[in-house]
Amino acid sequence: MRLTSAIRSIFTAAILLACLHVQAQQEAEEPQKGFDPERLFFGGNFGLSFGDYTFINITPQVGYQFNRYFAAGGGLSFIGTGYTYRDYNGDKLYKDTYNSAGLNIFGRVSPIPFLFIQAQPEYNYTWGKTKFYNGQPDIKLDGEFVPVLLLGAGAVIPAGRGSFIAMLQYNVIQNDRSVYGDRPFLSFGFNF
Repeated sequence: MRLTSAIRSIFTAAILLACLHVQAQQEAEEPQKGFDPERLFFGGNFGLSFGDYTFINITPQVGYQFNRYFAAGGGLSFIGTGYTYRDYNGDKLYKDTYNSAGLNIFGRVSPIPFLFIQAQPEYNYTWGKTKFYNGQPDIKLDGEFVPVLLLGAGAVIPAGRGSFIAMLQYNVIQNDRSVYGDRPFLSFGFNF
């Protein structure tokens, strides 16, 4: 009886060791060469606010995770803002609107899992106007192309089949026509 129990234990241990050896071999195999659609990710930013201050941000992006350390991609962007100025009685004085639409690319390096640094050059077309409510003629801001270079750092927070992205960014090319302003800003997004 004891011999049978010992044989079962040895047999079970041998099967476990064989399974661990197979798993270690699979993990040590070379990564797949060429394009792998499983490494694609989709995401971006989306924001809305309405009222005296209006803000619309629609920035879809697609990226590719080349390995654990490096990802890159690109996307489109539309950011629109509007602010209505009022007098002390609450009557509308004027409304400024400012819009930006463009293309971007990004490169992301993850030296530590779940943390990354990112560079994102953009080329945006900007336009706007000021609408007066007292009869003055409106002022139109002519369209202009504006270069942007966003540098930042962030974190990836896994969430099911996707992940939340939180990032602190800063536009190092300070152009008066940039929608990003002259201060660091936080952005939040989701990747699928």
